[in-house]
Amino acid sequence: MEFGKFSKIAASILICHFAGLIGSVATYPYITTWYASLQKPFFNPPNWLFGPAWLTLYTLMGISLYLVWEKGLKNKEVKRSMIVFGVQLALNSLWSVLFFGLKNLLLSFIEIMVLWVFIMFSIFSFYKISKKAALLLVPYILWVSFAAVLNYSVWMLNM
Repeated sequence: MEFGKFSKIAASILICHFAGLIGSVATYPYITTWYASLQKPFFNPPNWLFGPAWLTLYTLMGISLYLVWEKGLKNKEVKRSMIVFGVQLALNSLWSVLFFGLKNLLLSFIEIMVLWVFIMFSIFSFYKISKKAALLLVPYILWVSFAAVLNYSVWMLNM
């Protein structure tokens, strides 16, 4: 593999994992304290599942981003798609800050709905450029859909 291609793949994956790192910094201190004290629905996954799930999702997101980026930044559709992807990535990190950092269940629920819309925009815009890139985001939208239901349920149980 040529160095330029490898560096784009690595950068794409690292960018996505960096967003995850921001989220985990906001999350980690509150998992065994504040989050543990909340009422949760019966379908709440065990805490150990979140790390491997997000690690996988951020990697898939990075590969997806690479598949679009490799089509060239001179392409206006590629630029637009990468901007939309960047917005959803920032929203992804923001959710953890709102939910765990600020402990604001309502605002984090509203924000995750906006995130969901931007993930869908990313999927649709990526699909025009690379069907594989769009399909790699499907597990992500499914997980965030579940997370939105979980966020809503936790909010309702702890009002």
